[in-house]
Formats: sequence, C-alpha cells, structure tokens
Amino acid sequence: MNPFPILLADLRSMRFSAVFMIILIGIAVAIGVAVGAQERALRQASSRAAADFPLLVGAPSSQTQLVLTTVYLQPEALPLMEGGILNALLRDPGVADAAPLAYGDVVMGYPVIGTTTGFVTRWGRVAPTEGRIFEKEGEAVVGADVALPIGQSIRPSHAIAGHQSMPGVQDEEEDNRRHATRIVIVGRLPATNSPWDRAILIPVESVWETHGLGDGHAAGVGDGRIGPPFADTAPGLPAIVVKPRSVAAAYQLRAQYRRNGTMALFPAEVLTSLYQTVGDIRDLLMVAAAANNILVLLAIMLLLVTLAMLRRKRYAVLRALGATRTYIYLAVWLTSSTLVAAGCILGVALGWGGAVWLSALITARTGLTLQPTPGLEEALMCLSMIVIGGLMSLVVAVFATRGSVVQCLRS
Repeated sequence: MNPFPILLADLRSMRFSAVFMIILIGIAVAIGVAVGAQERALRQASSRAAADFPLLVGAPSSQTQLVLTTVYLQPEALPLMEGGILNALLRDPGVADAAPLAYGDVVMGYPVIGTTTGFVTRWGRVAPTEGRIFEKEGEAVVGADVALPIGQSIRPSHAIAGHQSMPGVQDEEEDNRRHATRIVIVGRLPATNSPWDRAILIPVESVWETHGLGDGHAAGVGDGRIGPPFADTAPGLPAIVVKPRSVAAAYQLRAQYRRNGTMALFPAEVLTSLYQTVGDIRDLLMVAAAANNILVLLAIMLLLVTLAMLRRKRYAVLRALGATRTYIYLAVWLTSSTLVAAGCILGVALGWGGAVWLSALITARTGLTLQPTPGLEEALMCLSMIVIGGLMSLVVAVFATRGSVVQCLRS
C-alpha cells in the first residue's frame, strides 16, 4: 500500500504545528550554517587582501596593528622608523623592489596613502582601468570603489587615529583639518576586493611636503621628480612593503630587519594567529550550535510523539481495515522525517542568507569583500541532523503503533 496519502493527511491535520516545527528546526540549523560560512568567507577574503604584501617592515610595535593598518587600512597611529631604511632596502641584493607606505590624511572618508608607482601597479601586475598612473606630485590614483571622478581636484585632511568616517560621505570635521595641498585624480585602478579599493594613492613625496618635511630627495636632486632613489635623510615612515627576490631572500630579510630599530614580518604570520583565535571561537560556536540542534530535535520529537499518540485511534482504524503495522510504522516515520528534512533545508537557506547579509555589512564597513558559500562542513552538519532526526522518528513510529487494535480503538 502507498503510505504517502497518510503522510499528506497527517501533515494537513497538523499544518500549524508542522510549520512551527519546520521553522524551529530551520533557525537552529541556520545558526551553524551562518557561523561556518561566515568564518570561511572572512578567512578567504583576508588572505586575498594580504597577497599584495609579501613582507612588511615597520618600527617595533604591535605586529597585529601593523598588519591591520597596512593591509586592511584600519586607522591607527603607527610609530615611524628612519626614512633611510627605505634606501637600505632598495640597495639590498635580495630585494626586487620596496615601496614606502605613508598614512595620515583622508578625503571624504577615503584614506590617502603616499607610495610609489611600483606599488600602485603591484610591480607591473596591475594597470589602470581609467586614466593613468600618477607621474608627478599633485596627482593621484584612486581605487575602484572611490566615488570621485577622474579630473577632480581634492584637498586632503589630517586624519585622526581611531576615527573612521563613512567612505564617500563628507565629514564636517575634515573641513577643520584640511591641508592647503591640492591633488588632481588622474587614474583609477581595477577592483582588488580589498580595503585598498577605497584608497587614494599619491606620491609619497606629496605626503611629506604636505606636512612640511621636504620631498625626501637629496638637495638639488628632487626638483619635482618622484620615486627612488631617496635620500638617506628622508622623513620617517610607518611601513615599507618589500618584494623579495626569492623565498630564501624573504626569510633572510625578515631576520635582518628584526633588529636595530625595525620590525619585519610576513602578514601570513599574523593572520595565522588571528585565524587560530577565530577558529577557536568558531569551534565553540559550532559546538554550542550542535548542542542547540540536538535539544531542538528532542523537543520536536517529544511534540511528535504527543501528536502521534493523539492519532493512535486513526491508525487503529486503518489497521482494522487491513493495513499492516509496518505500513502505519512507515507512514508515521515518513511524516516525522519529512518535517526534519524540510527544517534542515530551510535552515541552509536561512543560514546562507544570513551569512550573505552579514558579509554585506562587513564589506560596507571595512571594504573587505566577503563571498560566503555553504561548504562541506555545513552539508555534513545538515546531513547528520537529518540522520539523527530519522533515527528519532523511529521512536515516534513505535509509540504510534504500540498496542493492539482493540486497545487503540478504545483509547
């Protein structure tokens, strides 16, 4: 006999309870899916953003803060190291290129960063999608997400450590800290899916001269020219990004510049420790979500047992009409398992949607583009929920078919 008519009849008879149970299971599953997908998306996005920074050199301070400020453009005041270190790096045979990174100014919430054309083009890997690379002081190249047109003239304002206004929004406080320097936007870079898509890049000489520090070149050598070589007496820098010639050279440079007033690190070092911390938190949340799922399943099964007991007379009538105990057993098991499976499917959809919504908030806040997708871990969690729910449904079927037909008809 076909058990599906009984399945449909049971679902219709408890339609409000069924909807409630599916939603409850869906919310429980969605928590685990959202946590797993979001953590994985954050890990992947942060790794992509750090790929353009093989080796960082800065003044001794917090390694984490150096990475957060340099790679992810989180506004914070960093200590300065001697500008002559840049020349020493450029002369080192193990260095293919090195670029200064000078922070401190902002335009409409967009950070203004002084550097060289080598880093702007990521050493030849990136070309502007509009306009050109800056060629002299007073010119700027903007990231893909900077809402300023080519040809617009801007005036940087002095930034405040720890204060971050909404990108693209005119901040009244900027007017009180605005410099006299005018810069014209001459190019736009392609999207990198990182916070640097919201950066305004200018020659490092413009940053130095804006703050009255000279152009960083030897007397009579600068004369408007930008880029290396710089003077050994160049102004201090918060960070230098180094492109080593080889892996061996990278480790040698890292060891060499971890003394004498400098600090060198691979961003991956800091990210690994951060991933470990985030991973530990994720594991705790996943354990809590799994425990929550089991409790929800137990509550749902208790409700299903109660409903099955209330329908025992209906099942007894079917048995009196010739239906076998196995047939009733299968129909009840299908009903319970269907509700669990529907809840898990809803949970995947809700969890994925929640992760996408949360990623959009993080992207709007940090510029780090997150792309969450359910993975194998989430699929295994949902599959285990369905299997556990199916096993628990066997208990519901036992309660629905226990006792003789006569006892059930009299109950």
